Amino acid sequence: MPKTILVVEDDKFLRELIVRKLKEEDFNISEAIDGEDGIKKIKEEKPDLVLLDLILPGIDGFEVLSKMKEDMSLAQIPVIILSNLGQKDDVERGFKLGVVDYLIKAHFTPGEIIEKVKGALK
Repeated sequence: MPKTILVVEDDKFLRELIVRKLKEEDFNISEAIDGEDGIKKIKEEKPDLVLLDLILPGIDGFEVLSKMKEDMSLAQIPVIILSNLGQKDDVERGFKLGVVDYLIKAHFTPGEIIEKVKGALK
């Protein structure tokens, strides 16, 4: 059975590009365009992995992570951050909140992002 990935990303172009690449690899995909929708879908769908932007309208990605970690039914879902925030403090904060990987958008191609997703699901 294919794994389900929730892509939480407000940039339409990037979200559609990542979704297309993930579908090519036979993943089931769910999408959210902001933090509130992301939290709602995480609770309802319990995806196998969340690909999470940090800069989102409303609730940001760090808040999404905090809410996931507070809920034992969600705390074990692996999260990969995909963000333009590359400062050391942001990266450390992400790992302290339990992310499995922290990817800076400008440093990774869509193909490399897919490889990171596959690696996190093994």
